[in-house]
Amino acid sequence: MPRSFVPTSSMSRRRFLAVSGALSLGAAVTACSGDSGSGSSSATKPVSQADIDKAMKTPTQLTFWTWVPDIQQEIALFEKKYPAIKVKVVNAGQGVAHYTKLRTALKAGTGAPDLAQIEYQAVPTFTITDSLLDLAPYGASALKDRFVDWTWAQVGGPGGEVWAIPQDTGPMGMLYRKDIFDRHGIQVPKTWDEFAEAARKLHQADPDVYLTNLAANEPAAWHGLLWQAGAKPYAISGKSTLSISVDDAVSKKLGDYWGGLAKEGVISTDPDFTDGWYAGFNKGKYATWLTAAWGPAFLSGSAKATAGNWRAAPLPQWDASQPASGNWGGSTTAALRSTKNPIAAAQFAQFLNSDPASAEMFATKQFFFPATKALLSDAGFTGNAPSFYGGQKVNQVFADIGDTVSTSFQWPPFLDQAATDWTETVGKSLADKADTVAALGTWQSRLTSYAKKQGFTVEGA
Repeated sequence: MPRSFVPTSSMSRRRFLAVSGALSLGAAVTACSGDSGSGSSSATKPVSQADIDKAMKTPTQLTFWTWVPDIQQEIALFEKKYPAIKVKVVNAGQGVAHYTKLRTALKAGTGAPDLAQIEYQAVPTFTITDSLLDLAPYGASALKDRFVDWTWAQVGGPGGEVWAIPQDTGPMGMLYRKDIFDRHGIQVPKTWDEFAEAARKLHQADPDVYLTNLAANEPAAWHGLLWQAGAKPYAISGKSTLSISVDDAVSKKLGDYWGGLAKEGVISTDPDFTDGWYAGFNKGKYATWLTAAWGPAFLSGSAKATAGNWRAAPLPQWDASQPASGNWGGSTTAALRSTKNPIAAAQFAQFLNSDPASAEMFATKQFFFPATKALLSDAGFTGNAPSFYGGQKVNQVFADIGDTVSTSFQWPPFLDQAATDWTETVGKSLADKADTVAALGTWQSRLTSYAKKQGFTVEGA
């Protein structure tokens, strides 16, 4: 399953981490540094099918940087179809390590791979430096309708560019302990107001149990909640103009809500993906986990003592009449503009994630949550009813949630800096039971200052 803001291992695979548990991403990105590549492989006109056919029959070796475990299984499918093309897999690290090495190679003009695994939120970091190959001239635009709408919006450019091909997703929902809810007469909250009341009721009845844990080191989850609430924290215009709004009215609504619950002491703010956090799930400290579609597989392997007690539901809503969710996790396959084999690289990226057998393998072997509409409507996938969730069709729950994720959410060109600053301001305020709304203002100020130092014009600042 996948987390985001970064990566991981088979069972803890994309924990916004590699950044330390969940995105305490350090290493700031110098947004405008780095060579954009030779540009020799950039195509502006559609590449002919004859040229594609010729390239795919020409002996070629592609290098692909990815942290995905056992991906050689999917690659074997590609190499069987195109025996002249061989793909060398390199695990250059996860999260910050992966992206830092990639930026370093691009800046040096040597050592960069033909393709790389890139999470949705990291795509702008590389498009802003012209580091990615536009896949549209190589036929990628034809794949648009195969993928969930919001994922295509994450990889597309304003001029019809296709910067990467979606691989997996993480629409956010709520996993909850049915036994704890039943014991305390709590109904599954449909709104955030109901959620807050349930949090107070539960903790008053049993001070050792919290309705949920909002990890103070998890900017990934916060961004997902911003996404659900309809916030527009970032917007890039051209190459040098940026809008930053992490303390606008919507953000302050979240800050007031979650900061208030933390101050009351009715939710916990334990750092996630730690020994204490795992123990909390197994001993019943947390009655819900606001997580993503990769969460069910992750939890079933990490909280075995609670098997059969969990169920899945959509996130509570700010407006019950307009169901909405955000995303937390998932990544793409992107070709680098500096590749000397653009046709083969482009075809590999497309095949890896759109070929039905390859896409299904990601879902059944690596337990990724699909990005293709075909799999999300396949009864073989959505009909899975794991005993850990009492036989509930959890994949169907999250497939339906995916339809409510907005297509308009954007990321900044320096995600790791945004994550670091969040952890040191907003996250700290939650842990300290301090003023979260004030912390949002500090986050805004820090990001604005950083952006200006990187040469961006920040609108309204």
